[in-house]
Amino acid sequence: MINGLPEKLKALRIQFGLSQKQVAEKLEVSPSIVSGYETGERTPSTENLLSLSYLYNVSTDYLLGRQAADPRSLLDISKLTDKQKAAVTNLIESIIKN
Repeated sequence: MINGLPEKLKALRIQFGLSQKQVAEKLEVSPSIVSGYETGERTPSTENLLSLSYLYNVSTDYLLGRQAADPRSLLDISKLTDKQKAAVTNLIESIIKN
């Protein structure tokens, strides 16, 4: 278990107004798996950890406890379409490269 991860995942889910079932649908897993993440009984795979970071618009470093930044201080892109999120991601990546 990753220290603090279950609490962060539950808090973020509630902050975004999502049910465990909705998160499960977005990750393409069962709701019991999402519940396990939030209780600390299960640890997300690398792929699901990355998907959760995209879903909640936080870094994986934040989820893993390596970054203490409050996720609410980050840009909220949760209401953008997948296409818009990809465009924002591409823009940020191009800025970082230059």
